[in-house]
Amino acid sequence: MKTITDSLAIFQRSVNYTLRNPVWVAVGLIQPVLYLLLFGPLLVKLSAGPGFRAQNSWSVFVPGLLVQQAMFSCIFVGMGILSEQRSGVLDRLRITPASKTALLAGRVARDVLVILTQVVILVLGAVAAGLRAQLTGVLLAILLIGVLAVGLSALSYGLALKLRQEEAFGGLLNAVGLPVLLLSGILLPMSLAPAWLSFLSKANPLTHIVEAERHLFAGDVGSGPVALGAGLAVLLVLAAGRLAIRTMQDTAR
Repeated sequence: MKTITDSLAIFQRSVNYTLRNPVWVAVGLIQPVLYLLLFGPLLVKLSAGPGFRAQNSWSVFVPGLLVQQAMFSCIFVGMGILSEQRSGVLDRLRITPASKTALLAGRVARDVLVILTQVVILVLGAVAAGLRAQLTGVLLAILLIGVLAVGLSALSYGLALKLRQEEAFGGLLNAVGLPVLLLSGILLPMSLAPAWLSFLSKANPLTHIVEAERHLFAGDVGSGPVALGAGLAVLLVLAAGRLAIRTMQDTAR
């Protein structure tokens, strides 16, 4: 019970900080909105190709865009905790009665709230642009994005606290993040890729989460790809959460 109370206190503190700087939430929407406006219409003529279900290119493009938004919004949040560590704010929080789990959980909850707000705005914009999808599938897809955001945010905090330097952390994200994104079929389904590239993508967990999102938007709620993608997202939450909590405890010693 105390951990929940402490987490809510950290969550409120983090939300208040975000509300004092709302421009960053808006800035985070600029890139996906540009993709929606300037890239999405180019896919209309590809809607009859392999991987485009229901002859609606938006139902394939938008789910990938949501995963990309979760990736970009959550994976860099570790920069914030490094800034707090450098300024001494994190050390002052550590000596409070709040548990190390609460210090992380409150931040992660704020990050999830931000990404879900952005995702809802993107979906509404996509509907205006021509997206047609089942409401139940879309709501479940947004829920899956929330689970993914928890895992990515916790992973970001864990890696940041382990590396302890913005330069090393940023370099790692740039080196690993781009290949992971390109191999996930975010913008175009991997069914359009040559066999060797499609084979490589199967080893990328994000590929299966993107595929799960697309099946949900298509209304295939109980399909195998949805179960696989959701399972991988939950495993990411468990592994990343364990890493983040242990790293927070180790760096406090």
